[in-house]
Amino acid sequence: MCRWLAYYGSPILLDELLYKPEHSLIDQSRHARMGVETLNGDGVGVGWYPDLSGADGSPSTPALFRSTGPAWGDMNLQDLAAHVRSPLFFAHIRASTGTPVQQTNCHPFRHGRWLWMHNGAIASFHELKRDLLLAVEPALLPDILGSTDSELMFHLALGFGLEEDPPAAVARMICQVEETAAKHGVPDALQMTVATSDGDRMWVFRYSTARRSRTLFFSTDVETLGRLYPDDPVMSTLDPETRIVVSEPLGPREGAWNEVPESCFGVVQSGQDELLPLQPYLAAARR
Repeated sequence: MCRWLAYYGSPILLDELLYKPEHSLIDQSRHARMGVETLNGDGVGVGWYPDLSGADGSPSTPALFRSTGPAWGDMNLQDLAAHVRSPLFFAHIRASTGTPVQQTNCHPFRHGRWLWMHNGAIASFHELKRDLLLAVEPALLPDILGSTDSELMFHLALGFGLEEDPPAAVARMICQVEETAAKHGVPDALQMTVATSDGDRMWVFRYSTARRSRTLFFSTDVETLGRLYPDDPVMSTLDPETRIVVSEPLGPREGAWNEVPESCFGVVQSGQDELLPLQPYLAAARR
């Protein structure tokens, strides 16, 4: 399927995570260890919010770079990552589940201030696509430019109130997919790890209908990492609120990575982060 990375914290150059770690996202594009495929070469994308240090105003519209080539050979991405600094960014390497390799199918997807990326699939998407498209808010339909289930999921969630209440909107999207699949006799409807952000906070979700979700990990807090690795000079440069969420760990450091539990979501934000069960939101959406 795919691999992705989401970062929130001190402004850093993108290449600090995309290229430099031992098992960086670029390395995972050729040597994924926990995904369905070892190779993730069907496109790459990054979305980032500008570094507004010292500037006034709320988070701006995120920038996007998306390319259909494999991440490991994209020289434009390498140059961009060495020069762009951001406090909040998404990066995604794609392994297509059947839709074309084209720029509009590369993640992340953007709507206003919002970014969205996904690893997973809607089962038998070709059978369910028409009914799911009909469930999208009509005003949002013209904004769907590609043909992936991921982009359709994003626009379903937007229509269900993503900009007001992300966990409730994602739960309603999940229920819409599962109910549509049930009408068509399609089992195990959905497999997803999702990240979304408005530039101020970041939400991440791990869920699958079969309760066997793709892997997802979050980094240990910086204060704890500083105690575990006191000789690492990088720790002193990071904001205490820095957090990374990844499809698979960027390296083997003991104590650095924690698995997101099944059917849960996390909120990464200024102040206390949260890790909560998704089930109460799903129960409410099914009433």
